[in-house]
Amino acid sequence: MKGRIVFDGKAEGRALLSSEGISFYGGVDPESGVVTEAGHPLEGRSVAGRILVFPQGKGSTVGSYTLYRLAKNGVAPAGIINRTCETVVAVGAIIAEIPCVDSIPWDRIRENDRVTIDGAEVHVERPAGEVL
Repeated sequence: MKGRIVFDGKAEGRALLSSEGISFYGGVDPESGVVTEAGHPLEGRSVAGRILVFPQGKGSTVGSYTLYRLAKNGVAPAGIINRTCETVVAVGAIIAEIPCVDSIPWDRIRENDRVTIDGAEVHVERPAGEVL
């Protein structure tokens, strides 16, 4: 799949999916990388080292700095895939140097697929070996 580069780079990891937007400020603990937003589908799960796939960010502009803090603490996502990357996530990915892409058919990615981001290219491999 080919998308739009928000922050260029290479990343690989297991997909962590959310059907809902993520608020990094107040919704993700910058010390542990665990989603803390009450009632969020990823509540209690860590974003660390994962390819985080979600529709878009939400909430405060401080979320950009939270992504940076996640990176500085070694608990940031390895990469980010959005349906539409809005400003807060884009700035956070850039300052944290997290490869980020949007405008791909992200709904084709399943939980725990092995995902590789390489610039605008996104490769998905299912655990059973099926490659998209």
